[in-house]
Amino acid sequence: MIEKFIMAGPTALHICDSQKGDRCIVLLHGYLESMLVWEDFVPYLYKEVRVVTLDLPGHGISVVQGEKHSMEFLADTVAEAIRALGISRCTLVGHSMGGYVALAVCERHPELLDGVVLLSSTPNPDSPEKAENRRREIALVKAGKKELLARVAPAAGFAEENRDRMKDSIEDLTEQVFITEDDGIVALLNGMIDRKDQNTMLRETKVPVLFILGRKDNYIPVEVAEKMVADHPEARVVWLENSGHMGFLEEPEATAQALLDFVKAPR
Repeated sequence: MIEKFIMAGPTALHICDSQKGDRCIVLLHGYLESMLVWEDFVPYLYKEVRVVTLDLPGHGISVVQGEKHSMEFLADTVAEAIRALGISRCTLVGHSMGGYVALAVCERHPELLDGVVLLSSTPNPDSPEKAENRRREIALVKAGKKELLARVAPAAGFAEENRDRMKDSIEDLTEQVFITEDDGIVALLNGMIDRKDQNTMLRETKVPVLFILGRKDNYIPVEVAEKMVADHPEARVVWLENSGHMGFLEEPEATAQALLDFVKAPR
Protein backbone atom coordinates (compact mmCIF):
# COMPACT_ATOMS: atom_id res chain seq x y z
CA MET A 1 0.00 0.00 0.00
CA ILE A 2 1.36 3.39 -1.05
CA GLU A 3 0.52 6.12 1.46
CA LYS A 4 0.41 9.74 0.31
CA PHE A 5 -1.47 13.02 0.21
CA ILE A 6 -3.34 14.04 -2.93
CA MET A 7 -5.41 17.08 -3.83
CA ALA A 8 -9.07 16.19 -4.28
CA GLY A 9 -10.32 19.45 -5.74
CA PRO A 10 -9.28 22.07 -3.16
CA THR A 11 -9.02 19.52 -0.34
CA ALA A 12 -5.81 17.79 0.78
CA LEU A 13 -6.65 14.13 1.33
CA HIS A 14 -4.64 11.39 3.04
CA ILE A 15 -4.94 8.11 1.11
CA CYS A 16 -3.49 4.60 0.77
CA ASP A 17 -3.54 2.79 -2.57
CA SER A 18 -2.48 -0.78 -3.40
CA GLN A 19 -2.30 0.36 -7.08
CA LYS A 20 -2.70 -3.13 -8.59
CA GLY A 21 -5.79 -4.87 -9.90
CA ASP A 22 -8.26 -4.62 -12.78
CA ARG A 23 -11.18 -4.02 -10.42
CA CYS A 24 -11.03 -1.45 -7.63
CA ILE A 25 -12.63 -1.17 -4.19
CA VAL A 26 -12.60 2.18 -2.35
CA LEU A 27 -13.24 1.86 1.40
CA LEU A 28 -14.83 4.76 3.31
CA HIS A 29 -14.54 4.64 7.10
CA GLY A 30 -17.18 5.61 9.65
CA TYR A 31 -17.60 8.32 12.27
CA LEU A 32 -14.76 8.60 14.83
CA GLU A 33 -12.62 6.35 12.62
CA SER A 34 -9.90 6.87 10.02
CA MET A 35 -8.43 4.79 7.24
CA LEU A 36 -6.42 2.98 9.93
CA VAL A 37 -9.59 1.07 10.78
CA TRP A 38 -9.15 -0.92 7.54
CA GLU A 39 -5.53 -1.92 8.17
CA ASP A 40 -6.23 -5.53 9.20
CA PHE A 41 -9.01 -5.94 6.64
CA VAL A 42 -7.24 -4.81 3.48
CA PRO A 43 -5.03 -7.95 3.27
CA TYR A 44 -8.20 -10.00 2.66
CA LEU A 45 -8.77 -8.02 -0.54
CA TYR A 46 -5.65 -6.61 -2.16
CA LYS A 47 -4.39 -9.80 -3.80
CA GLU A 48 -7.54 -9.89 -5.93
CA VAL A 49 -8.55 -6.22 -6.40
CA ARG A 50 -7.03 -2.77 -6.17
CA VAL A 51 -7.85 -1.28 -2.77
CA VAL A 52 -7.93 2.42 -1.86
CA THR A 53 -8.53 3.77 1.65
CA LEU A 54 -8.65 7.39 2.73
CA ASP A 55 -9.21 9.71 5.66
CA LEU A 56 -12.47 11.56 5.05
CA PRO A 57 -12.07 15.32 5.63
CA GLY A 58 -12.38 16.00 9.35
CA HIS A 59 -11.10 12.60 10.46
CA GLY A 60 -7.66 11.02 10.45
CA ILE A 61 -5.12 13.51 9.14
CA SER A 62 -7.15 14.92 6.25
CA VAL A 63 -8.03 18.59 6.64
CA VAL A 64 -11.12 20.14 8.20
CA GLN A 65 -13.06 22.46 5.87
CA GLY A 66 -15.48 24.64 7.82
CA GLU A 67 -18.08 24.00 10.51
CA LYS A 68 -20.17 21.51 8.53
CA HIS A 69 -19.04 18.72 6.24
CA SER A 70 -22.17 17.95 4.25
CA MET A 71 -22.47 14.51 2.70
CA GLU A 72 -22.48 16.28 -0.68
CA PHE A 73 -19.15 18.01 0.04
CA LEU A 74 -17.65 14.71 1.19
CA ALA A 75 -19.04 12.91 -1.87
CA ASP A 76 -17.57 15.48 -4.27
CA THR A 77 -14.21 15.21 -2.48
CA VAL A 78 -14.23 11.40 -2.77
CA ALA A 79 -15.17 11.66 -6.46
CA GLU A 80 -12.29 14.10 -7.06
CA ALA A 81 -9.94 11.68 -5.32
CA ILE A 82 -11.10 8.75 -7.47
CA ARG A 83 -10.50 10.80 -10.61
CA ALA A 84 -7.13 12.10 -9.35
CA LEU A 85 -5.98 8.49 -8.85
CA GLY A 86 -6.87 7.68 -12.46
CA ILE A 87 -9.62 5.24 -11.47
CA SER A 88 -12.35 5.14 -14.12
CA ARG A 89 -14.82 3.07 -12.07
CA CYS A 90 -14.82 1.45 -8.63
CA THR A 91 -16.98 -0.31 -6.08
CA LEU A 92 -17.51 2.12 -3.21
CA VAL A 93 -17.83 0.55 0.25
CA GLY A 94 -19.08 2.80 3.04
CA HIS A 95 -19.02 1.75 6.67
CA SER A 96 -21.65 3.51 8.80
CA MET A 97 -21.11 7.25 8.14
CA GLY A 98 -19.00 6.24 5.13
CA GLY A 99 -22.17 4.69 3.74
CA TYR A 100 -23.90 8.07 3.86
CA VAL A 101 -21.03 9.48 1.82
CA ALA A 102 -21.17 6.54 -0.60
CA LEU A 103 -24.89 7.18 -1.16
CA ALA A 104 -24.18 10.82 -1.99
CA VAL A 105 -21.50 9.72 -4.47
CA CYS A 106 -24.03 7.32 -6.01
CA GLU A 107 -26.48 10.19 -6.40
CA ARG A 108 -24.02 12.78 -7.72
CA HIS A 109 -21.36 10.73 -9.55
CA PRO A 110 -22.91 7.40 -10.59
CA GLU A 111 -20.67 7.21 -13.67
CA LEU A 112 -17.74 6.42 -11.34
CA LEU A 113 -19.38 3.39 -9.74
CA ASP A 114 -19.52 -0.31 -10.57
CA GLY A 115 -21.37 -0.82 -7.29
CA VAL A 116 -22.15 0.70 -3.90
CA VAL A 117 -21.97 -1.24 -0.62
CA LEU A 118 -23.63 -0.13 2.60
CA LEU A 119 -21.64 -1.85 5.32
CA SER A 120 -23.59 -1.45 8.57
CA SER A 121 -25.16 1.67 7.11
CA THR A 122 -28.55 2.93 5.99
CA PRO A 123 -30.19 5.24 3.44
CA ASN A 124 -32.50 6.58 6.16
CA PRO A 125 -32.05 10.14 7.48
CA ASP A 126 -31.53 10.82 11.16
CA SER A 127 -34.61 10.40 13.32
CA PRO A 128 -35.35 13.40 15.59
CA GLU A 129 -33.94 11.36 18.51
CA LYS A 130 -30.75 10.52 16.63
CA ALA A 131 -30.27 14.14 15.58
CA GLU A 132 -30.70 15.25 19.18
CA ASN A 133 -28.09 12.69 20.31
CA ARG A 134 -25.67 14.13 17.76
CA ARG A 135 -26.32 17.65 19.06
CA ARG A 136 -25.48 16.40 22.55
CA GLU A 137 -22.23 14.96 21.19
CA ILE A 138 -21.41 18.33 19.60
CA ALA A 139 -21.97 20.00 22.98
CA LEU A 140 -19.69 17.46 24.69
CA VAL A 141 -16.90 17.99 22.17
CA LYS A 142 -17.19 21.77 22.37
CA ALA A 143 -17.03 21.49 26.16
CA GLY A 144 -13.73 19.59 25.90
CA LYS A 145 -15.23 16.26 26.99
CA LYS A 146 -14.33 14.13 23.97
CA GLU A 147 -13.05 11.42 26.32
CA LEU A 148 -16.69 10.58 27.13
CA LEU A 149 -17.19 9.56 23.51
CA ALA A 150 -13.97 7.58 23.55
CA ARG A 151 -15.08 5.71 26.66
CA VAL A 152 -18.36 4.49 25.14
CA ALA A 153 -18.42 4.52 21.34
CA PRO A 154 -15.67 2.04 20.38
CA ALA A 155 -16.92 -0.90 22.48
CA ALA A 156 -20.56 -0.26 21.55
CA GLY A 157 -19.73 -1.01 17.92
CA PHE A 158 -19.09 -4.67 18.66
CA ALA A 159 -21.51 -7.44 19.54
CA GLU A 160 -21.35 -7.97 23.28
CA GLU A 161 -19.96 -11.50 22.99
CA ASN A 162 -17.13 -10.28 20.72
CA ARG A 163 -15.80 -7.50 22.95
CA ASP A 164 -13.29 -9.59 24.91
CA ARG A 165 -11.61 -11.05 21.83
CA MET A 166 -11.74 -7.68 20.04
CA LYS A 167 -10.23 -5.66 22.90
CA ASP A 168 -7.15 -4.71 20.85
CA SER A 169 -9.41 -3.33 18.11
CA ILE A 170 -11.45 -1.44 20.71
CA GLU A 171 -8.24 0.11 22.08
CA ASP A 172 -7.20 1.11 18.54
CA LEU A 173 -10.59 2.73 17.92
CA THR A 174 -10.39 4.55 21.24
CA GLU A 175 -7.03 5.97 20.22
CA GLN A 176 -8.52 7.11 16.89
CA VAL A 177 -11.16 9.13 18.78
CA PHE A 178 -8.46 10.95 20.78
CA ILE A 179 -6.42 11.86 17.71
CA THR A 180 -9.46 13.14 15.77
CA GLU A 181 -9.64 16.93 15.75
CA ASP A 182 -12.55 18.35 17.71
CA ASP A 183 -13.48 20.63 14.80
CA GLY A 184 -13.59 17.61 12.50
CA ILE A 185 -15.94 15.70 14.80
CA VAL A 186 -18.29 18.69 14.98
CA ALA A 187 -18.20 19.24 11.19
CA LEU A 188 -19.13 15.62 10.51
CA LEU A 189 -21.85 15.52 13.16
CA ASN A 190 -23.40 18.64 11.62
CA GLY A 191 -23.26 17.02 8.19
CA MET A 192 -24.91 13.80 9.39
CA ILE A 193 -27.72 15.69 11.12
CA ASP A 194 -28.58 17.48 7.86
CA ARG A 195 -28.27 14.55 5.47
CA LYS A 196 -31.30 13.68 3.40
CA ASP A 197 -33.37 10.55 2.91
CA GLN A 198 -31.70 8.51 0.14
CA ASN A 199 -34.22 5.65 -0.10
CA THR A 200 -35.84 6.85 -3.34
CA MET A 201 -32.47 7.52 -4.97
CA LEU A 202 -31.27 4.06 -4.00
CA ARG A 203 -34.37 2.39 -5.44
CA GLU A 204 -34.02 4.29 -8.70
CA THR A 205 -30.27 4.12 -9.30
CA LYS A 206 -28.84 1.86 -11.99
CA VAL A 207 -25.77 1.24 -9.78
CA PRO A 208 -25.81 -2.27 -8.23
CA VAL A 209 -26.31 -2.19 -4.45
CA LEU A 210 -25.19 -4.52 -1.65
CA PHE A 211 -26.14 -4.35 2.03
CA ILE A 212 -23.83 -6.08 4.54
CA LEU A 213 -25.53 -6.10 7.93
CA GLY A 214 -24.75 -7.47 11.39
CA ARG A 215 -27.47 -9.42 13.19
CA LYS A 216 -26.24 -8.02 16.52
CA ASP A 217 -25.75 -4.38 15.54
CA ASN A 218 -26.53 -2.01 18.43
CA TYR A 219 -26.78 0.98 16.09
CA ILE A 220 -28.99 -0.57 13.40
CA PRO A 221 -31.30 -2.97 15.31
CA VAL A 222 -32.20 -6.10 13.40
CA GLU A 223 -35.86 -5.09 13.02
CA VAL A 224 -34.78 -1.78 11.44
CA ALA A 225 -32.31 -3.60 9.17
CA GLU A 226 -34.95 -6.14 8.10
CA LYS A 227 -37.39 -3.36 7.20
CA MET A 228 -34.65 -1.64 5.19
CA VAL A 229 -33.95 -4.88 3.31
CA ALA A 230 -37.68 -5.37 2.63
CA ASP A 231 -37.90 -1.81 1.29
CA HIS A 232 -35.03 -2.43 -1.16
CA PRO A 233 -35.68 -5.61 -3.12
CA GLU A 234 -33.25 -4.35 -5.76
CA ALA A 235 -30.32 -4.74 -3.34
CA ARG A 236 -28.27 -7.83 -2.66
CA VAL A 237 -28.01 -8.62 1.04
CA VAL A 238 -25.44 -10.44 3.17
CA TRP A 239 -26.12 -10.98 6.89
CA LEU A 240 -23.22 -11.41 9.30
CA GLU A 241 -24.75 -13.64 11.93
CA ASN A 242 -22.20 -13.04 14.69
CA SER A 243 -21.39 -9.35 14.21
CA GLY A 244 -22.42 -6.01 15.59
CA HIS A 245 -21.66 -2.73 13.78
CA MET A 246 -18.03 -3.62 13.03
CA GLY A 247 -18.54 -6.74 10.89
CA PHE A 248 -15.37 -6.23 8.84
CA LEU A 249 -13.41 -6.65 12.08
CA GLU A 250 -15.68 -9.18 13.80
CA GLU A 251 -16.12 -11.46 10.74
CA PRO A 252 -13.50 -10.27 8.26
CA GLU A 253 -13.40 -13.40 6.08
CA ALA A 254 -17.16 -13.40 5.51
CA THR A 255 -17.19 -9.65 4.86
CA ALA A 256 -14.31 -9.86 2.38
CA GLN A 257 -15.92 -12.79 0.56
CA ALA A 258 -19.19 -10.88 0.26
CA LEU A 259 -17.34 -7.89 -1.23
CA LEU A 260 -15.28 -9.95 -3.67
CA ASP A 261 -18.33 -11.92 -4.84
CA PHE A 262 -20.16 -8.63 -5.42
CA VAL A 263 -17.26 -7.00 -7.26
CA LYS A 264 -16.77 -10.02 -9.54
CA ALA A 265 -20.47 -10.65 -10.21
CA PRO A 266 -21.54 -10.25 -13.85
CA ARG A 267 -23.02 -6.81 -14.49
